[in-house]
Amino acid sequence: MAIVEMLMPKMGESIIEGTVLTWLKKEGDTIEQDESVLEVATDKVDTEVPSTHAGIIKQILAKEGEVIAVGAPIAIIETSGEDTKPTIPNLADKENSKAELVASAPENTTAILASPETSKSDEVEDDRFYSPLVLSIAKEEGISKTELSKIPGTGKDSRVTKQDMLSYLQTRTSGQKVASSPIPSISAPKVQVSISGEDEIIEMDRMRKMIAHRMIESKQTSAHVTSFVEADMTNIVLWRERNKHQFKEKFGESITYTPFFIEAVAKAIRDFPMINISVDGDRIIRKKDINVGMAVALPSGNLIVPIIRKADQLNLVGIAKKVNELANLARNNKLNADHLADGTYTVSNVGSFGNVMGTPIIPQPQVAIMAVGAIVKKPAVVETPTGDVIAIRHKMFLSHSYDHRVVDGSLGGRFVKRVADYLEAFDIHTSL
Repeated sequence: MAIVEMLMPKMGESIIEGTVLTWLKKEGDTIEQDESVLEVATDKVDTEVPSTHAGIIKQILAKEGEVIAVGAPIAIIETSGEDTKPTIPNLADKENSKAELVASAPENTTAILASPETSKSDEVEDDRFYSPLVLSIAKEEGISKTELSKIPGTGKDSRVTKQDMLSYLQTRTSGQKVASSPIPSISAPKVQVSISGEDEIIEMDRMRKMIAHRMIESKQTSAHVTSFVEADMTNIVLWRERNKHQFKEKFGESITYTPFFIEAVAKAIRDFPMINISVDGDRIIRKKDINVGMAVALPSGNLIVPIIRKADQLNLVGIAKKVNELANLARNNKLNADHLADGTYTVSNVGSFGNVMGTPIIPQPQVAIMAVGAIVKKPAVVETPTGDVIAIRHKMFLSHSYDHRVVDGSLGGRFVKRVADYLEAFDIHTSL
């Protein structure tokens, strides 16, 4: 028999840790390779983690609610094969891994524990380990070392988890907030909210809290500017109406308008590659792959953004199949972190809610996002060989929000106009 460690897997770009939500198996259970054994939450998605080996779970190392670094052992599995020495980490190894995790945290996330702004009277003895995520929240919320040390922890060895921080912030009084905090508190309102006996109090679920945090973070990070263009969608509308039944019969898939939007965006990104970038301090990272995210509504009403990778290398049929696959996974809560990772640009269809336009917020670390509005019939001037005429056309607004730190108005405006040009130039005689 062989003993192997099951490690916390990497679950997407910038994810350095995960919280164990639920173990689906217990010690002594027999498991198959790729069988789901636990549920893990990150700051992007809740997902099931499959076993890396077939065998028997001999020991569970990570308790429910515990925050575990990516690459750290979470279980010991006994498999068939030659006997090997178990690699169960000892206490020293565990402390070393904690130190490595803190060292790998984003710059300044550990400064809260050793800030020169902290007075000597604020210094306390605190040997608890704090994850980079907890330290980041503490820094953003202006929580001092003394205050942090007093927060009860529900994790292993009384470790403070992300949920502990969120719960603490809900009960924290506004007077404790440090005025110099760089990012406003999500949980604590600036003004006391008046509540009457007839009002209903609804607790935010975990995803809503994450969305709230991400939206504020993005507005604090990127200088948002939005440009608008109106596109004539008549050719696409007529082609889709004429071919949607044949498309489904031939490919077994329905075709919505979303594949047309993503195809046009991918083409425009090839023309303007400086839209396909991220910002890293004073550096601009230009992405080689064009990975387009599409906002999808979950059953809860929250939005999530799965990614169509290398969208510029897919034809309309390929994009339609990928759109349908990801939409179905999202609606059935089957998306995992890989489906959400590595996006370089995002499209949000606000038209599906009946909205004609919107001003979307950029998903970090991307620098741009496009909202497509409802397609509506409008009278319009149409040029013909015999002169201009008034005709009924199918029109749609495109709203392009971009980060003005690195995307100037010229680039942002020309990009959205190029997307509209590709949509309007769609060949109505395109064959399936």
